[in-house]
Amino acid sequence: MSTSAAEGGFRHRSNRLCLPRTLFIIHLAGGSDVATTNATILRLGIIGSGGIAKAHARAYKEIDGVEIVAVSDVVEGKAGSFIDELELHGANAFTDHMQALAESRLDGVSVCTPNIAHHRVSVDALNAGVHVLTEKPMAVTLGQAVEMEETARRTGKILTIGFQPRYDPNMVMLKELIQSGALGRVYYVETGGGRRRGMPGGTFIRTDLAGAGALADIGCYSIDMAMNPLGYPKPLTVSATSSNHFGTNPKYHREAGRFEVEDFGAALIRLEGDITLNFKISWAMHMDTLGATTFLGTDAGLKVTPAGSGPWSGVWDGGVGSVTMYHDMQDMHVETHIPVKQHTVKIFNEKVKDFVGAIREGRPAPIPGGQIVRNQAIIDGILRSAASGREVVIDLPDM
Repeated sequence: MSTSAAEGGFRHRSNRLCLPRTLFIIHLAGGSDVATTNATILRLGIIGSGGIAKAHARAYKEIDGVEIVAVSDVVEGKAGSFIDELELHGANAFTDHMQALAESRLDGVSVCTPNIAHHRVSVDALNAGVHVLTEKPMAVTLGQAVEMEETARRTGKILTIGFQPRYDPNMVMLKELIQSGALGRVYYVETGGGRRRGMPGGTFIRTDLAGAGALADIGCYSIDMAMNPLGYPKPLTVSATSSNHFGTNPKYHREAGRFEVEDFGAALIRLEGDITLNFKISWAMHMDTLGATTFLGTDAGLKVTPAGSGPWSGVWDGGVGSVTMYHDMQDMHVETHIPVKQHTVKIFNEKVKDFVGAIREGRPAPIPGGQIVRNQAIIDGILRSAASGREVVIDLPDM
């Protein structure tokens, strides 16, 4: 989600010649170099020019054989200012994303609009034959997410969702460990996280633009951390509650009078395979932590804490702080502290590189929309359950 207006668009700014075919080297996320001959330089667009869009632009600029040729925002002049600030020489600016899709001959696009526009812009881009990297959360409702993935499958274009924590080497290690069977059959997962005080403002706190608050902003990361190592089992039911005691209090938030979303949520989710997911998330609280993420298996358990410190830490939008396995050995209770890998990986840049690599190599979506539909289904279920005060059933098509 960006801090731009409701839906990114494109305004024509300047005309330019199409780039010729060339020989170049692509630097892939895994570190290998692939020579590509007689290939067109990738023409990319960015729809929505808020804060997160700058990270996308900077990441694209580090990749050989890639050029940003269009930038979007419905706010007049904002896309042009973005182009100037990021020194995207020769890029065009638009206020209508449909015009950009029709005129710019884009190979791929980053959708960096507020949450509410992820669905419409992504579907339009896919229908225009353009590969899509959509920022998290995937959408605002489950129905929107399903349509996005169905459109990707019908058009044969990539739809990948921006969950960069997956590229942290420690997250990769955790997934490999859990999927190796070292824990036995996993039957319970507890995840979430909470900030002592870390509430954003602006578009993040408006239901008409964000759709949800802490759930959509940071809760989706926690859900992905839990679900991805399990192979994204289908969610079946959700019983949840939510509140916004901090966001609506002027003592804690400078925009309390305009705060419309939840700043806290908790849920019990039943997953297929007889797995229970206990989830909680908070933008603000009178506590240092809501606890570690834990995986309980029939042979071992795993406890993982997030990295970082300070009032905005304690959630899963960053790295891993510690990993401990609890198991039995020779009739003794054993705790094995698994070393956390020290690394310099720019996880945000890696997700952008992987998107580019998938386009170039014809690979499937690096972070498949079909998986993240189930992430969205959980968020959708939490919101419905909290609003109704009862458990709800998740009606999810097989994808």
